[in-house]
Parts: sequence; structure tokens; C-alpha cells
Amino acid sequence: MLVCRKWKLSVHGLLPFTVGACFDAIIILEESDMKDTVEIRWHGRGGQGAKTAALLLADVAFKTGKYVQGFPEYGPERMGAPITAYNRIGDKRITVHSNIYEPDFVAVVDDTLLESIDVTHGLKADGGIVVNTQKSRQEILDRLQGYTGKVYTIDAREISEKALGKYFPNSPMLAAVVALSGVIEPEIFLNEMRASFEHKFAKKPEVIEGNMAALEMTFAALAV
Repeated sequence: MLVCRKWKLSVHGLLPFTVGACFDAIIILEESDMKDTVEIRWHGRGGQGAKTAALLLADVAFKTGKYVQGFPEYGPERMGAPITAYNRIGDKRITVHSNIYEPDFVAVVDDTLLESIDVTHGLKADGGIVVNTQKSRQEILDRLQGYTGKVYTIDAREISEKALGKYFPNSPMLAAVVALSGVIEPEIFLNEMRASFEHKFAKKPEVIEGNMAALEMTFAALAV
């Protein structure tokens, strides 16, 4: 795989500057490297907020004391084009920095991707997948390449339109991933998300309450 690194250098008399290099490397993982880490892969389309959701999940998990990674797959992000993002969350320092090929959990923000992408590729049998869809669970099962793990569906469109008045699937999908993976206790997650929203949208209380309602509605829907 291609590995890239950057270093910040400071030379007397000059402002600090950054240099970088890329090189081919083979990464060999010890079992102990990953056994305490939950790996999550997101599939979405540009503009739907999959990358934002992955970064938010990493931010919230970090605030609860976890070691985290949240990053998109490198490449051009065009509106509507398929994108992939990743999370690693664990209780020990994470030393792996590759893409995720055998995730514990998968989130599919757009169910039309099931027609062109094997979203269950590498997905662990004891893990699970959550799909944003208005289709029935059985219809989704038929498109998951025979996957036998946990399968959840959530209608993020209905939830976000009720809570926010517009279609923003990332908040419902973020809550769905937390519910599916168990990486954060729901109550702690909700408290941290409220603090985050209050910081970002201090002058827009309707946005704060709308997003909180979307998260809570998703937890309620998946608890049924």
C-alpha cells in the first residue's frame, strides 16, 4: 500500500514549514493490534454527510476517552459520487493507518449503492450493517450478498424531515451506527452531541433541537 507521511521542520531564521514523502510499504498486523479496536466503514455519496458523520463520531468518542481515527478514502469528492469513510475506535493506542478492509460494522447512507458496490465485502460475520432506506428489511437482505450478520434498516429521510424539515441523513445514520456498534453509551453520546451542537450552532437553537430530535428518534426506532 502507499503510505504518506508529513513532518514539520523549523530552520533557524525561517518560518516552520512542512515536508512530505510517500512510499510503498507492507503493513503486518499483530492480532493484539486490533482486538481492542472497533472498525467501521461508511458508504455514501458526496454531499450526504457520510464523511462528516465519521468525523463527528471520532470527535465524540475521543471526548469520552477513546483512541480514535476518522477519515475519508482519498480521492475527489464530487456531489453524488460514491465515497467511503472510516472509523477506528478503541481503548488502546491505534497504530494502524490503512483503509479498513474487514470492518466490524458498515453504514450505508444511500441504498442505491447496493446496486453497484458490495458493501458487505470483508464485513465480519459477528458484526453488522445498517442501511438508510425506505425499503423493507427483506428487500435489503436480498441485496447483501448472503450476509448473515446483524442487519438494520432506518429511514433517515423520514426522521430528518420530521426533525429538521429537510433531508439530512447524517445525524440519523450517526445515531444508528452508535446503536449498532455500541462504541458509546447512547446517553453519553447524546450529551456529547448536544454540547457539540450548542458550540457550533449557538445562535441557531432550532438546528440544535432538530438534530437532537433526529438522534433521539433514531435510537427509539432501532429499539423497537
